[in-house]
Amino acid sequence: MEKTEIKIPMVGKVIELKVKVGDPVRKKDVIAVMESMKMKIPIYSIVEGVVRELNAQVGQVLNKGHILAVIS
Repeated sequence: MEKTEIKIPMVGKVIELKVKVGDPVRKKDVIAVMESMKMKIPIYSIVEGVVRELNAQVGQVLNKGHILAVIS
């Protein structure tokens, strides 16, 4: 089964995680919400599958390109 990495598009702080490892997701489901420059930015799944890895915690500041989740 193919693995897809969901990467962070910009530096920001994780303010909400909408999924956990093992959760099924569909394309365009919101998997997390980040805050950058006082704006809330939803991070979407780009594929359908199951969350295999979640590499962030609420309150954590992530850099652009950080792998937030792996879905397969």
